[in-house]
Formats: sequence, C-alpha cells, structure tokens
Amino acid sequence: MRVSIITTIAAAVSATALGAAEIAPTAVSFEDGTVSQSLSGVAGDPASGSEIVGSKKLGNCIACHQVSDLADVPFQGEIGPSLDGAGERWTEAELRGIVANAKIMFEDTMMPSFYKTEGFIRPGNAYTGEAADDTFGPLLTAQQIEDVVAYLSTLKE
Repeated sequence: MRVSIITTIAAAVSATALGAAEIAPTAVSFEDGTVSQSLSGVAGDPASGSEIVGSKKLGNCIACHQVSDLADVPFQGEIGPSLDGAGERWTEAELRGIVANAKIMFEDTMMPSFYKTEGFIRPGNAYTGEAADDTFGPLLTAQQIEDVVAYLSTLKE
C-alpha cells in the first residue's frame, strides 16, 4: 500500500515537471484559428465538458447552440450551428481554437471568446456597472476549455 501511494505521488510530480503547465490566455498560439497544444497540459474530461456546455452559469453554450445529447436542458438556442456532429466536423485543435477565441477562425462571429483577457473595448466588472479591475480573467479556465473540447469531440452524427 505504501509503495503504491509513493508511486502515485511520484507520477503526479513527474507529470507536473514534464510540462503539464497551463498556458496563459495571452500566450495561446493560434495557427489559422487552431490551437494544437493543450491549454492546461491535462486531458479534458468529457463529463465535465458536458456540464459546462449545458450550464447557464458557466459556458452557456446552449443559449446559442442546440445539442441533442443535452435534450433535457431547456431553451436551447438557434443562433449558432447545432453542435451535433462537432467531433466529426472539426479536429480537436480546431475545436480548441473555436472555444478559446472563435473570432480568430470566424471573424464576424457573435460567439464570445472564452479564453481571452485583453483587446476588449470597455470591459465591465460583472454586473456592477464599474470598469474591470485587476481580477478580470477569461470566461472559462484552461481546464474548462479542455473539458469542453473533450466533450465536443465525442459528439458524432
């Protein structure tokens, strides 16, 4: 038992040391709208991604998109394309780029940039009516982006 705990701790430390470092929103490298490198350095969890996509408080993707897999979530949108089949239409790198900052691939999109912290015009501080302060961050974390990408990759037609 003690050996397995030590082995587990050593594996976790090694994974961290080998580059499981998070990429800051300002350091994301886009190539033709795609982001090939994981933003968190950790594989995404499709179950967590499903919760984010269907959550009205996190990603809120269903406000604009329809997802048949989340049929139990009411009031799905029709502004953006259906996400059914997203895992067949786009590669993981394309999905990551779209979720992080769709405006790089689709210049005129209305989709918000979920992993961006600069280049905004007059960002606000939530619903306070005040200007953004030094706590201004991306809409989703790097790991949440990876979770959403992992979930969208499972959506096949």
